[in-house]
Amino acid sequence: MTKKISIKDIAQRLNLSTTTVSFVINGKAKEKFISKEVTAKILDLVAEVGFRPNSFAKGLRTGKSNTIGFLVDHISDPLFSGIAHFLEEIAAQHGYKILFSSTGKERNKFAELVDVFTERRVDGYIVATAVGMEDEVKKLVDSGIPVVLFDRYLPGIPADYVLVDNFASTYKATQHLFENGYHNCAFITTDTAEQQMTDRLEGYRMAVADHNGEEQIFKMKYQGTGSTVNAITSFLHANSHIDAIIFAANYLTMEGLRALKIPNGKLRDDLAMVSFDDFELLEFISPAITAIQQPMEKIAQHIMKLLLAKLTQKNDQEMFSTVNIPCMLNIRASSKAKVPAFRHPEFSSGSSIK
Repeated sequence: MTKKISIKDIAQRLNLSTTTVSFVINGKAKEKFISKEVTAKILDLVAEVGFRPNSFAKGLRTGKSNTIGFLVDHISDPLFSGIAHFLEEIAAQHGYKILFSSTGKERNKFAELVDVFTERRVDGYIVATAVGMEDEVKKLVDSGIPVVLFDRYLPGIPADYVLVDNFASTYKATQHLFENGYHNCAFITTDTAEQQMTDRLEGYRMAVADHNGEEQIFKMKYQGTGSTVNAITSFLHANSHIDAIIFAANYLTMEGLRALKIPNGKLRDDLAMVSFDDFELLEFISPAITAIQQPMEKIAQHIMKLLLAKLTQKNDQEMFSTVNIPCMLNIRASSKAKVPAFRHPEFSSGSSIK
């Protein structure tokens, strides 16, 4: 195995002190009045041997590792993976790397991952966790290390938050369905106390009330594909008057699409559909599904802005910010205006369009 080149090796080959080499490698040549000739010799040799500083050792010396811990329940979720992509790009522009990990719904796993990241001396955290992790998140926030929470608001935990306007988003989507002629709109969600899901439900309820409609709410325990598909199917069979559905999260949309697929492989066309969360599949299936799009790039930008402010500024006062970002309703064929029923003239004393 080839021996890894160290700063000491470079210093010996150039007959210089390790301190001089370290200053140059860490970009302090000008500050330490090291000549351009010596600086050039060191940098040329560094490039020739492919030397890379040990980031862990550097962290021990400087107290900074230039790494950020990213903890969510499932990194495979399209929303989280999309935000992670933009976060990585923005972090790199500021000299940071992000360590990504999934906690699942296990409190012990969250605590273990925090321990691992602590050993790696991460400089800050970006966190979105499932219900039940509040105590662990509070311990992390109380430790004094910079933390930005996103997607989910945790009452009682003072921190920086980046959220989307869940209430207004589902209000607008429900209003869109009523305006397009759908008056029996169902809202399919999970039986959870997560604040973002509660806000989505309340937005739906307010829109229904404002249009003098009747609530059609189906809450379920999400337990995987098979049982969820069956539950949605049973709900729709028992409520045949429903003419539109809003799915409260992307994973519920996927289960709903499975439940609404008819034997020829196509989707039922007698129900309008809206998904909370947009993802590529929805645009290309038939009919294309109307969706509430969370602005992932903007979310990532605000997260990094808040976190970088904490990482680069020393502020003795605990000041926290909450950013609330509006979503976009991408209107597609699945929620097109309802065509009024046609009546043959011989059965109608008035217009043929009712």
